[in-house]
Amino acid sequence: MTMMTDTAPGAPRGNHFAMHLVVALVLLAIGGGYVLYELFTFGKVQFNTTNAGVFWGFAIVVYDYFLLTSTGLVMVASLYYVFGLEEFRSVARRCLWLAFAAIIGGVAVLFLELGNPFVAIWATPLNLQTASPLFWKVLLVAAYSALLALVLLGKINTREDKGSVLMIPLAALAFIVTLVAGSVYGMMAMRPMWFGGDVPVVFLIESFIGALAFTVFFSHLKNGFNHGNMRPETRLLFEGTLARMFAISIGLHFILHAGRAVTGLWSNAEGMQVWQYLVANPLFHFAMWGCIALPFALMVLRATRSNGMIQILAAFLVMVGLLISRYEFIIGGQQVPLFKGTWAPELLHYSPSVGEWALLVLAVGLANSVYAFAAWQLGAEDRA
Repeated sequence: MTMMTDTAPGAPRGNHFAMHLVVALVLLAIGGGYVLYELFTFGKVQFNTTNAGVFWGFAIVVYDYFLLTSTGLVMVASLYYVFGLEEFRSVARRCLWLAFAAIIGGVAVLFLELGNPFVAIWATPLNLQTASPLFWKVLLVAAYSALLALVLLGKINTREDKGSVLMIPLAALAFIVTLVAGSVYGMMAMRPMWFGGDVPVVFLIESFIGALAFTVFFSHLKNGFNHGNMRPETRLLFEGTLARMFAISIGLHFILHAGRAVTGLWSNAEGMQVWQYLVANPLFHFAMWGCIALPFALMVLRATRSNGMIQILAAFLVMVGLLISRYEFIIGGQQVPLFKGTWAPELLHYSPSVGEWALLVLAVGLANSVYAFAAWQLGAEDRA
């Protein structure tokens, strides 16, 4: 039995996959070309982390953003493959390919940030720093990536693949990787903004909400951003079950994000004063109200969530808002110096260099190139 497509019978498919691939390759060439030029010419000194005292810069922001998007997409796909929710059948295979594309884009950025990633490949497992969540994160991400590739090579695309022996451990790995990624930050007691047992839960919610946003956006892209091209079943999914999941996830994200901000502003603990700087930044309010509150309202109201262009807008705003939130969390947590003296300012200031922004362009271009090629040639969409 062939995987159901979410394109309505008789709807024009066009050549948007090929065009998508061309645009993605252009972005990859621009971002990748600039990054490689800087690295080979100047080295990592072009990354502002070397002088600012912020050791995990924008590259780590981009890596974690794509990693959490990937694990979330596998969790969405598992709603069909593992839990048997028939409503998600038409988008399940797309979610797996998007997850694969996202992890490739994220890992590529991490490799470029590390400088010599091949040392990390053998040094991390052999050093056996088992007390560190980062040690387990590296091993689990490697296992997750390999299993995801194996699942796609196995061409999971039929109804009989519900409860697949490969999809069950893959979904479990996606869940565990997300929690461990949150623990990497949540267990750092020396960084008060990061420290807390709620951080893995925050990561889990953000992973799922990001996955739903990517599912909506790329499903519309697949149909040429024409809501009428979708099958009635998929339109019902996007206006019903998925929209409700999306709204609930956004609402939880808003509560957790606002709660952490209010706690940070109220607390007089050393290291929490960074919240005063973050909340005073217009970017915080753009993410809070424009990229969280607004999409929540759009997905809650039946009149707006049934509109295809509104769905696309809400998904795009959430995708942007999650990147901003990830940036504020990772960079903000490092802005208070660990070792203070007369030389140290109250807060360290950091902004990404052009080369670091190019890493984002590279990741977007690479991930979209992988997905567009898979959709065009490898049956990520309609073909078995």
